[in-house]
Amino acid sequence: MKILRLSVAVLVSMQTHFACAESNPASFAYILQADSFAKTKSSAVAQLKESGRDWIVLDSAFAGDTPWEQTDLDTIRSGKAGRKVVAYLSIGEAEDYRPYWQSEWVSNGKRIAAAPAWLGIENPDWKGNYQVKYWNADWQKLMLPAIDDAMARGFDGLYLDIVDGFETYEQGADGYLGDRMTPETKQTYRRDMVDWVKAIAARARANDPAALVIPQNGSQLVAHKDFVKIISAQGIEDLFTDGKKLQPASHTDEILGHLKILALAKKPVLLIEYPKTHQGQALSKKLAEENGLVWLVTDRQLKTLGESGK
Repeated sequence: MKILRLSVAVLVSMQTHFACAESNPASFAYILQADSFAKTKSSAVAQLKESGRDWIVLDSAFAGDTPWEQTDLDTIRSGKAGRKVVAYLSIGEAEDYRPYWQSEWVSNGKRIAAAPAWLGIENPDWKGNYQVKYWNADWQKLMLPAIDDAMARGFDGLYLDIVDGFETYEQGADGYLGDRMTPETKQTYRRDMVDWVKAIAARARANDPAALVIPQNGSQLVAHKDFVKIISAQGIEDLFTDGKKLQPASHTDEILGHLKILALAKKPVLLIEYPKTHQGQALSKKLAEENGLVWLVTDRQLKTLGESGK
């Protein structure tokens, strides 16, 4: 329980700041496997319409080659005034089930000579996901049409995953080094990610000036003022819990330090927790509510609505 007292002490000072942001949602949903959530797209649309959630994050497609259409999103939005529906995109890893993927890039999970220069190794924790040089112009050109497509189909913005991809590159033979330099760009890996998120925001807002841009994790980037300025909110996973365990105080307190900057900027924080115990679930909700964070307690595979808000 010592860990909790340390965390609460830091969080309490943030409560007023987060609570005063007028556009904050009170609840949200985060579903990436909607075909597991519902058997058909029409059923998913109907359930999401009646979900009661303020913001809804969905994979850019219902399943595989079945995209969400403008009419689907309009129906989902019609269930609650002011609701926003945001498209999930992984911008710091390549996924072998996306339209841009070419099977000849890898063999038995390993990149081969024919693979593009930006493609790296497979993520050992997520089969089919591959590290990328996210600063590479060819990778960015490959991703930008997906942004255009999501916005053209009527999403209210973008939820960006693997924004913390810079952490992989900050681990070197000499240990972990924050703000390590990218050899190709002569900038830091963090600065390269900031620039990539800014380019995405500009692309989305060329279609809709009000488009939401929400990075997930990588909260170290709030040290860059231009990053804070262009994002609409911040997604954070596993702040308090890690499966059946509590997060170490060092992990929690480091992120809370970053969130202070977002609090001052009145940017809402979407907290996603995946606790596997009833105690962890109750704790996640309690700490989030006490401190003005918008919480979601759900399954790590993101197949359900979970619980969110009041």
